[in-house]
Amino acid sequence: MNELTRILCAAEQDESTGAEQLLPLVYDELRRLAAQKLAQESPGNTLPPTALVHEAYLRLVANSPEPTWDNRGHFFAAAAEAMRRILVENARQRGTLKRGGDRVHVNVEENPVTAPEVREDLLALDEALAKLAAADPQAAKLVQLRYFAGLALPEVAQILGISPRTADRLWAFARAWLHQEIEGG
Repeated sequence: MNELTRILCAAEQDESTGAEQLLPLVYDELRRLAAQKLAQESPGNTLPPTALVHEAYLRLVANSPEPTWDNRGHFFAAAAEAMRRILVENARQRGTLKRGGDRVHVNVEENPVTAPEVREDLLALDEALAKLAAADPQAAKLVQLRYFAGLALPEVAQILGISPRTADRLWAFARAWLHQEIEGG
């Protein structure tokens, strides 16, 4: 049993030191994943990677009465889901009329520049991913681990308990399905 799995078990058994020891072990990897996800976001995004990691960690550990993670893969799958939800909530907040989502920023200096539009790609992906989860939960889980956690297909295959070839086929299916749902819908 590696150190991370031992600490996850300790956190599950409600040992107060388990959650405290967990953050230093996973922080760098979570920060790398957050930076990777935020790099794919629109230029108008104001959420820094550190804030995304902290919010995701709070949702995983502090706000959960009994965190239950079987292993490293399960923990990072939960972290990917938490980051996904935070990014979707942030995109929704930016797009609401209450927060000026219909307004375009104009610089009144000599060379006026308009702010980039809020991309709706993340919201469309979230809706399509929810539909995919209803149709094929395993494919949706694979997409979450690949897109939001940034894991490679062999890692995802191991986490899901499927062969790498099956993961390849499932990834191809999920990408085509999501493309059709987003572009066709």
